[in-house]
Amino acid sequence: MAKKSANDDPLAPLTLAVGQEDLLLDRAVREVVAAAKAADADTDVRDLNPEQVQPGTLAELTSPSLFAERKVVVVRNAQDLSADTVKDVKAYLSAPAEEITLVLLHAGGVKGKGVLDAARKAGAREIACPKMTKPADRLAFVRQEFRATGRSATPEACQVLVDAIGSDLRELASAVSQLVADVEGTIDEAIVGRYYTGRAEASSFTVADRAVEGRAAEALEALRWSLATGVAPVMITSALAQGVRAIGKLSSARGGRPADLARELGMPPWKIDRVRQQMRGWTPDGVADALRAVAEADAGVKGGGDDPGYALEKAVVVIARAARSRGRV
Repeated sequence: MAKKSANDDPLAPLTLAVGQEDLLLDRAVREVVAAAKAADADTDVRDLNPEQVQPGTLAELTSPSLFAERKVVVVRNAQDLSADTVKDVKAYLSAPAEEITLVLLHAGGVKGKGVLDAARKAGAREIACPKMTKPADRLAFVRQEFRATGRSATPEACQVLVDAIGSDLRELASAVSQLVADVEGTIDEAIVGRYYTGRAEASSFTVADRAVEGRAAEALEALRWSLATGVAPVMITSALAQGVRAIGKLSSARGGRPADLARELGMPPWKIDRVRQQMRGWTPDGVADALRAVAEADAGVKGGGDDPGYALEKAVVVIARAARSRGRV
């Protein structure tokens, strides 16, 4: 989610949005425009790319108006501005015009650092919009999306949604909006599963969960359905590997509270609880056998065998047998 500086007035003379997450950058712009139009419905909004901002353009757009109209000037990809245009921006920042809000979107990094430093020196209201590459960041984003709507969703539901949708924040935000609009009360894992069953990541993790729980028949059924609906075999081997590794990591960890183990193992606390339930009946030898089975399946789906489906079925059966939980296999 975007992080804002202490100065959180969207009508501040200068807003600097830094990062490469397009959804967050667009939201930063929309927030400023909405605030400006709330103050003056006739606000003039100019949304420009670097090619449209030539030397002299900024001075023209920010020159005083006879009607003292409010303006919002958005400059995207400010790191790509020409050297002469950067001089114009720096000059403007030294004496910003009243009733005008300048919004600079900058990717961060070394390129175009001059305009970035100048904006910060000028006391810009800054919004961090980093690319969310870690699953934990996307999970936090989904939780925040639900909180922003005033609705509650269980931790498991948030995780299933991230697993189902993947890394696209726009799709995640859209999914949250759909669930909030369609469902009353607390949104749980079952509800998310009904809406997004069939998504590649969700179905592959279903296979893995059933396998490490020792539920061979259900795991095989989920596997065959996933393959029939076009899920890539490599995604299933990845999910199986993650499931078995989680069992191994937690079984070798010291006892403690979920929060402490979460920090130690790099898992969210809710997953610690789930894996604790899944690991009943597992032994170190079972983990080793399961990991070997996953490795063999991975080789089989990447060209080492004639039938990726058969390779995955073998791995699922070995993993389910290794679970040996209360004779369920």
